[in-house]
Order: sequence, then structure tokens, then C-alpha cells
Amino acid sequence: MDMRTDEARDPRMDPALDELRRAMAAVDTPRAVEKELMQAFARQHRKASWYQRIAPARWAMAGGLASVMAVAIGVLVALQPGQQPGAGAQLINRDGGDFFIAIESLESIEQEPNPRMIEADLPRTELASLGVPVTPENAGESVRAEMLVSADGRPLAFRLSSIQ
Repeated sequence: MDMRTDEARDPRMDPALDELRRAMAAVDTPRAVEKELMQAFARQHRKASWYQRIAPARWAMAGGLASVMAVAIGVLVALQPGQQPGAGAQLINRDGGDFFIAIESLESIEQEPNPRMIEADLPRTELASLGVPVTPENAGESVRAEMLVSADGRPLAFRLSSIQ
């Protein structure tokens, strides 16, 4: 490719450039040299993995953001309405009155097609395991309870309507 123009042409350089062109035409490198040079370069300068190309500051920022998100999710789960932290029983508000205490899982209660409500008198000693106060004086008394039962009579949830 001849890049000479009339303005930049120096006639004194023409014989030297012609000699250089003839000398370069005689130089021929062996075919395997380029391949060997490329392999040597690849060995010395290995391509970094994707995680090595990310700056440490960005890794720190991503880790910090993940930690903040984990804490935020934990707080949101702990503060869900209708659940008290540490409470073992799940509460259901079926009819707008007091809350029922679930005996079965909430999914099975929601899937029940025809639940019924029945009233019963339960001995106070039966309810002691649920936290109802029992003393020797009132151990023989009964407590009025409303039970939510399935169509086949299986208890789903209950609530106490009169505790004294």
C-alpha cells in the first residue's frame, strides 16, 4: 500500500525505502512461529474467570445488600399481622367474633367444604394443657367452648366462650 502524496514525498528517501522493501520481501518467518508465540502468550496471560474479573468492592457491596435483604425479610415475616412471635397456636377469625385456636392446619380448615359450629362444655382439666388456669377449687368446673368441626365430625378449631 503506497501512502505517499505529492506534498509529503521526499525524493531523497525513495532509494532507501526501495531497498528496505526488497530486504523485507526476502525475510520469511517459519509457519509455526506465530502459533507458538500465541500459545506462549496464552500461557503467561491466562483469561480470568468471571468472578475474578469483578472488583472486590462490588463483591462487598453485593454481600452487604444480600445481608440487608435477609434481615428485612426476617423482620417482615416476624411482623406479619395475625401472628404473634413465639405463639405456638395459629389463630383464625372465622365469624368476626373472637379468634379460634386452630387444631388442624390452616390449609385443611380452608379446604373444608361444610364446617359446622357446635357448642360444648369441656372440663377445665382438659384445657389445662392449653394454658387455661386450673386450681383445686375450680378443677371440677366446666368451660363453655365453641368448636369448628368438619362434616365428618373431626375438630378443626375451637374458642372458649366463657372462662371465669
